[in-house]
Amino acid sequence: MPSHVLQRREVQSLPARLAASAATTHGAQLPTEHFDSWLAERRTANTFRVDRIPFADMDGWSFQEHTGNLVHRSGRFFTVEGLHFTEDGQPHGDGPYSDWYQPIIRQHEVGILGILVKEFDGVLHFLMQAKMEPGNPNLLQLSPTVQATRSNYTKAHKGGDVKYIEYFVGPGRGRVIVDVRQSEHGSWFSRKSNRNMVVEVAGEVPLSDDFCWLTLGQINELLHRDNVVNMDSRTVLSCLPVGDESGDALLSDTELLSWITGERSRHSARAERVPLDHLPGWKRGTSAIEHEAGRYFQVVAVSAQAGNREVTGWTQPLFEPVGQGILAFLTREVEGVEHVLVQARIEPGLVDTVELAPTVQYTPDNYAHLPERERPRFAERVLRAGGDRIRYDVVHSEEGGRFLNAESRCLIVETDAPLDAPAGYAWVTPAQLTSLVRHSHYLNVQARTMLACLNATRTGTR
Repeated sequence: MPSHVLQRREVQSLPARLAASAATTHGAQLPTEHFDSWLAERRTANTFRVDRIPFADMDGWSFQEHTGNLVHRSGRFFTVEGLHFTEDGQPHGDGPYSDWYQPIIRQHEVGILGILVKEFDGVLHFLMQAKMEPGNPNLLQLSPTVQATRSNYTKAHKGGDVKYIEYFVGPGRGRVIVDVRQSEHGSWFSRKSNRNMVVEVAGEVPLSDDFCWLTLGQINELLHRDNVVNMDSRTVLSCLPVGDESGDALLSDTELLSWITGERSRHSARAERVPLDHLPGWKRGTSAIEHEAGRYFQVVAVSAQAGNREVTGWTQPLFEPVGQGILAFLTREVEGVEHVLVQARIEPGLVDTVELAPTVQYTPDNYAHLPERERPRFAERVLRAGGDRIRYDVVHSEEGGRFLNAESRCLIVETDAPLDAPAGYAWVTPAQLTSLVRHSHYLNVQARTMLACLNATRTGTR
């Protein structure tokens, strides 16, 4: 029950405490120089293995007789279905088209991505997990304290308990710093969202195997390494109220919100469910569902083993993209204030159709057959940028629980691009993005990754 006592609407000390943690690169619990050996130890302490298998060898998964949809016998987890997407404006998505068919994942239950924080020696530390996901290129990456679907933490898989889940779903869990629903990949999930949470505790927290306490500064340093900090960690970190959200900007906050509303209003899009068996341009073999042109992605099946997971062995479908993606923020200063260029991007699986995305978000292999004029705006500017213009250049993988070998090269590039942004683009400040991400469905998952990376370059930890 509420206490009926007035309290501050915002905890004013929190940004300063987060800044202090970001400035601390030598943690009180796990020194940075020991992190690599700790991660290597966790890698050898458990058995990890992922093998591709034919669809027929999956346990509990099958294609429905009348639709061809790929479903689990329990009716839980997720399904792979067909989607027909149409949009009446300019072409969007990962290809120069406004009308297409594709497989898509339907998983409407809301998962929890939660990080526990606690002070050690007066500095906030974050409880991170070395977690195996079958789709990760290197299998083991740094994940949030809790990374679980509702099916996981309610034990639909009849496995073990999700460690630390009680801090995020139970009463008296601690002080909530972040709690917001955010979208998943709008190109591959249908209307999927997760609850992104950060909870601070003051009491004793037992430290389980595969978990470690790191400062925000240590995590920011690890964000400068390829495939170490996983996507789920990046999206939660992007939601932290770091820095001062006030200040000057080319667009006022009201003007920015109006621009976003206008972008959502001027497009008429429709995402229609269709049977997986009835997708023009797609074919199903014994081990893959793929596009006849060999582009975009394919649906495959794997058998996975992980000795430290709630279930130690399982089979499942995964989406595997064709080629590495490119995510990029163009940045420039305006009267001494940093701005980044974002786009209002339509994706078929988003709840509100349009969310803010990085300046560039595409997979080059899907455009290789097209003339340059039909490739995404600003892509060539990013790829041709000189070394002194590139502030950040790291490869990060996407969500390894549903996507196989899905990697994106993440770039932050300084530019002198005109301030008169083309239609569908706007110059905004990092502070404005931080303000927006405190609310649901404004920044897509790729923009949240890039915001986490941008914050990692702005804290002086390199």
